[in-house]
Amino acid sequence: MTATSKLKFSSAFWTANFSEMLERMAYYAVFIVITLYLSNILGFNDFEASIISGLFSGGLYFLPLFTGAYADKIGYRFSMLLAFTLLTIGYLALGILPLMLESLGLVSYAEKTQFMGLQDSGWRWLIVPIMLIIMVGGGFIKSIISASVARETTTETRARGYSIFYMVVNIGSFSGKSVIDPLRGVMGDSAYLYINFFSGILCFIALITIYFLYKSAHTAGEGKSMADVGRGLLKVLTNGRLLTLILIVTGFWMVQQQLYATMPKYVIRMAGETAKPGWIANVNPLIVVLCVNFITKWMAKRKALTSMIIGMFLIPLSALFMASGNLLGSAEILGMHPITLMLIIGIMFQALAECFISPRYLEYFSLQAPEGEEGLYLGFSHLDVFLSSIIGFGLSGILLTKYCPDPALFENHQDWVAATANAHYIWYIFAGIGAVAAVALLIYGYVTRKMDAKKAMAK
Repeated sequence: MTATSKLKFSSAFWTANFSEMLERMAYYAVFIVITLYLSNILGFNDFEASIISGLFSGGLYFLPLFTGAYADKIGYRFSMLLAFTLLTIGYLALGILPLMLESLGLVSYAEKTQFMGLQDSGWRWLIVPIMLIIMVGGGFIKSIISASVARETTTETRARGYSIFYMVVNIGSFSGKSVIDPLRGVMGDSAYLYINFFSGILCFIALITIYFLYKSAHTAGEGKSMADVGRGLLKVLTNGRLLTLILIVTGFWMVQQQLYATMPKYVIRMAGETAKPGWIANVNPLIVVLCVNFITKWMAKRKALTSMIIGMFLIPLSALFMASGNLLGSAEILGMHPITLMLIIGIMFQALAECFISPRYLEYFSLQAPEGEEGLYLGFSHLDVFLSSIIGFGLSGILLTKYCPDPALFENHQDWVAATANAHYIWYIFAGIGAVAAVALLIYGYVTRKMDAKKAMAK
């Protein structure tokens, strides 16, 4: 067999990756403005919007523990068809719901959104079952596609296969977030409504693609039972060392989550309606793609915890850069509002921190698992993102309400200016959370080294 033939991939591999790219485009197109959709389209206040978004994001990282086990039983093709059917229905429903509310006379989207009793109506809470549909569909996709890549590759092609998968994910992320700003420029607030139809169409294309083109030689396996998943979760939660690590790294992700929880509302309110949160958020995947391989190779001879600690000390710096934009006045710097510029610099530092932490976290996490149970434990490695979604988004809602409230709540612009004088305090608080997490990881490393040394001497 030639080297070229060894590097060939099955049609199922390419179909799964193409579908993943469409799903990531759909997800990020909606998620980058999800809090704006909930507030500007459905009339939820900042705290309500943040809680709903946080539970949605957290569920997407928790459900794969269960959907993955179920997908192994029913087969990947059927699971993907189910997932994209749910996603298509969910995203289209996100677009249809506001139009239904408008037909009921509860809101008007002509030019600028006007609420006419929507905020006191129970109709807007239909968003909860709709987002649950998307959450379940997304939960299947999160567990299936990466596992499908493993099934459709060999020992020789797996590294290249996952490299392609990682590239596809980032292409989808970058493309999806790039759509919203041009749409906002043409449609204003209505863009937050109609972007959902764009995402629904993408998921429908993925559904059709899977139906006609996904043909894998690998069928359903035994998988894990829900009881197995429950026992695994209990093992992780009763492992003090792992649980401590999860809680510490949750601090990093709480800051990272503000790319979606706080930044879109913050930049539009503070830098003006012409701000482009989609393009600003795209700085993150761009820097990760450019730097992650270099940083991983550079830190290869260092311990995983050392790399993670470096990243943890970068994350509070990122929040401090974001805070500084509000202290530089309003005169443009390099053709940008100071707040926009400093958010970009801060996000660059966030992305660098992610490059130091994310690749090595899974490695370190696996080393803490009992021998022979690495796979079981790694299934729960994203509990930190689950926790940070719920806590980080919830805290964002509280802080936006206090320091950077919606201008629509004020009749007098000067009153709003006074109310947002300390808007940058939001980032100080997240800088503090990041700093505490960084110091905690440093202490964790010292304590665990002592414990390991003592255990080695006892042998």
